[in-house]
Amino acid sequence: MREQTQIPDSRVRTPWPEGCLGAVSLTFDDGLRSHLERAAPLLAEYNLQATFYLCPRGDDWAERLQPWRALAQQGHEIGNHSLTHPCARNFRDSFETRSLEDLTLTEIEADILEAERRLRLAIPEQTTRTFCYPCYLDYVGEGPTRQSYVPVVARHFPAARGRGERPNHPLTCDLHYLWSFPVERMSGAEMIGLAEQAAATGRWTILTFHGIHEGHLPVAETDLRDLCAFLARHRHRLWTAPVVTIAQRLQAWRQTIGRPGTPQPAPG
Repeated sequence: MREQTQIPDSRVRTPWPEGCLGAVSLTFDDGLRSHLERAAPLLAEYNLQATFYLCPRGDDWAERLQPWRALAQQGHEIGNHSLTHPCARNFRDSFETRSLEDLTLTEIEADILEAERRLRLAIPEQTTRTFCYPCYLDYVGEGPTRQSYVPVVARHFPAARGRGERPNHPLTCDLHYLWSFPVERMSGAEMIGLAEQAAATGRWTILTFHGIHEGHLPVAETDLRDLCAFLARHRHRLWTAPVVTIAQRLQAWRQTIGRPGTPQPAPG
């Protein structure tokens, strides 16, 4: 029987900055107006950095990305959310719009890479970013042709965010399908409770936001403020940082401890 590598517990439990018990990432999907007008000022007030996942589609994509470049210059991550935001056909009531079931791996890769090309042109300061699966879904095709496109994403990004049931374990989580908690309609106390799970378990809590105080899948601005104030007060024990920052730290930490089965980074 092959001998398994044993990693001392004392080393497994110390991926975070000194004094921190766990980590938190705030992620905002779809490039909504309320992210610029409500979320970004709150984050600046409390000196917190987050990840904003964008779909740079449309003929005026370069112009529309300019406000997000300013956020990148402030330390926020501007992540890739694909170009066309393809979702499952079950969200629709007709075949008029192409869905994940209609796409191939080659087509989804082309969609993601065109989004990446546009983001790099518009935000040249940021050359490394993470990916976010539209609708949290990681497949193309249906039935006998259904395939995961996680391996496609893994070729181009250090990490990617999906949806899950608990905070991410720094040693064992799949960096290319990280679990997150959708927080729409949650109170500030509920979101703080999710953040506290990271401290209690030594893990990484990722929270997913859409509309702030308006629109799609909203969270009230007052509740986001409560969360930001909590994270600012507890920054000595909970490390709050963009997804790319924490993912890169975990990659480096896993290499130093010799984590079994750690995939090697793809060239380029």
